[in-house]
Amino acid sequence: MIDFGLGKLRLWSAAAACAGLFMTQAAGTHPAAFTLSDVMQAPFPYYMVAAPTGAAVAWVFDAKGCRNIWVADPSHGAKARQITPYTEDDGFDIGELAWSPDTTSIAFTRGQSLEDETPANVNNSPKGPMPKEVWVVATAGGVPHKVGAGDSPSFSPDGSRLLFVDKKRILTVAASGDGEAQPLLIDQGTVDSLTWAPDGKRLAFVSHRGSHSLIGVYDFVDQTIVWLSPSLDYDSSPAFSPDGARIAFVHVAEKAPPEYFSQRSGRPWSIWTADVKTGQGRRVWIADAGPGSVFHPTISANNDVPSATNLFWTNHDDLVFPWEKSGWLHLYAVPVQGGTARALTVGKFEVIHVVFSQDRKRLVYSSTQDDTDRMHIWTVDAEHGSAVRTGQSHAIEDLPQIGADGALFALQSDGDQPLHPVVLSAGEQWRRLAPEAIPSSFPSSKLVMPRAVTFRAKDGQETHAQLFLPRETTSKPHPAILFFHGGPKRQMLLGFDPKRTYSWIYAFNQYLVAEGYIVLSVNYRGGTGYGLDYREADDLGPGGGSELNDLLGAITYLRGRQDVDSHRLGIWGPSYGGLMTALGLARASDALAAGVDYSGIHNWSTYEPIDGADANRRAVESSPIATIDQWHSPVLLVQADDDSVVPFQQAAELIEGLRSHNIDHDVIMIPNEIHDMARYSSWMMLFNAADVYFNRHLDKRSAPAP
Repeated sequence: MIDFGLGKLRLWSAAAACAGLFMTQAAGTHPAAFTLSDVMQAPFPYYMVAAPTGAAVAWVFDAKGCRNIWVADPSHGAKARQITPYTEDDGFDIGELAWSPDTTSIAFTRGQSLEDETPANVNNSPKGPMPKEVWVVATAGGVPHKVGAGDSPSFSPDGSRLLFVDKKRILTVAASGDGEAQPLLIDQGTVDSLTWAPDGKRLAFVSHRGSHSLIGVYDFVDQTIVWLSPSLDYDSSPAFSPDGARIAFVHVAEKAPPEYFSQRSGRPWSIWTADVKTGQGRRVWIADAGPGSVFHPTISANNDVPSATNLFWTNHDDLVFPWEKSGWLHLYAVPVQGGTARALTVGKFEVIHVVFSQDRKRLVYSSTQDDTDRMHIWTVDAEHGSAVRTGQSHAIEDLPQIGADGALFALQSDGDQPLHPVVLSAGEQWRRLAPEAIPSSFPSSKLVMPRAVTFRAKDGQETHAQLFLPRETTSKPHPAILFFHGGPKRQMLLGFDPKRTYSWIYAFNQYLVAEGYIVLSVNYRGGTGYGLDYREADDLGPGGGSELNDLLGAITYLRGRQDVDSHRLGIWGPSYGGLMTALGLARASDALAAGVDYSGIHNWSTYEPIDGADANRRAVESSPIATIDQWHSPVLLVQADDDSVVPFQQAAELIEGLRSHNIDHDVIMIPNEIHDMARYSSWMMLFNAADVYFNRHLDKRSAPAP
């Protein structure tokens, strides 16, 4: 511990924190009905993918940091089973599952970071950082076989070979994974989006070259590459025609704006088709000017849904795609020959995750239609439209998959039920696939059901949130904690989240409520779920920090509640939520007793390059660091030092400012961890530390005696 007098810095390593040096329990006044370990014990399911034949489905379970692949075949009534043998919370993640055509094996990517191409060393191995690797395991179970360094495995349609990517190379190996992988091609750019022709004779891919991206088609017979209508723009989402003779793709004629700057309109994007033999292409459709002119993909395309794309070629020669023409992300269809796009989904909601049936006739998607704070599964006919909701329930359903036999799978959760894999039964009810995986000691009966609330931001904007109220009744007002998610392109829901990070955070917020805190989880501007104008809000982030209005409105809302002790308000959040935490402490310190900031952005001007003196000045003014002289509440900073999303220097810069202004702060640094922390123990360390910090600081700042 290093003591700087009035401005105290207590610096702890993760090891010291986990050993209990930091987390000596304060004399709290909020006994919980269950432990943090109790509510964090349920395995988290993700990366569900249906088999190409039959009715089987596979997914990954993360059980306290130990990731394994599970398989179920509900058509035969077989019990779900684990097929990989991993046993440790070692930081190794699993993703990108790919079934072999005969369903006897599954290829997958395993690595200590699936965030990007940078190798990580989360488990502190003396051997140093480990690259992502492709593995193959038999669906009957057994010892997985390592294929080689790389990711994005994909079996050929005839099952004879397995392809995968290693940065600029596409490699090929026998489908069994035996033998040494050989380069199929070596490209100038970084390769992704491997897409097979229906007959398996050609392979489309995207080559990212920094200033532009191209779509190439590799011919296995001629061993040649054809580039599709190449330009200096950005092409993506290749989709083969049913006969394999043509490919449709998305064409964006300008570089994407900086991630945290709002842009509602721009140079219109378009859809093209090209001949796979000649590469000659033509424009089929172009977006209208105004709303929707900037291409915005569905979340599916961010590796949340296996083999997802933003473009679907139907069996009757329509192209289906996402578009924000109405100010909401919906599905549209346009004839391959060209024409006017027609809406397949309509309303004030957003399409989130989308998958396409094997017969190219229907799309299955999740959306918040008719239920703003929950997602449900819908199907729509690709030719005629008319969306229909499947499996009526009051729970949350997301990340759908369609089996080869038409069966529908999803991941389901609720306010008191952790996420679990389900299949739609003949009676239109969702049935759990692995109910035994959730421990009987999971405290479902002791959790609270959050309520959907709205309040007015300081500038009058309506803001959505989830309010968690303790079960206990007391005559005294409760301390309260504001939570802000990261992103900011996220939406928190009325239940356990389909994203792992936010599912665990939801569990922690439930634990805080069990201790007697009121928790308000705020879906502030810049987030998804509420339309284009809300996501691309005016003056957002480095452009003015308008999201501060939602934070100030949330404080006013809590202080106006009779069940809240307005003298004991805390605030916390990860990533962009860390920025919101720091922004609150720097702009409304009189109203906030303490904060916990995980991996927050603290100075926009040093976070990313900003062109122009005026824009740079505004970015600084929009940052917490700009008003640190108004900050006097204590803060706990937690930072992973191998964070490639929010660099460690952001925390270091804030610490220097806190030191120079004698502001009480504590720091936990986690060596070798990544942004979305890979180890369960790291999350438990963060949550335990935050819990003790709030108990310590909110307990001693109670309301003054009358």
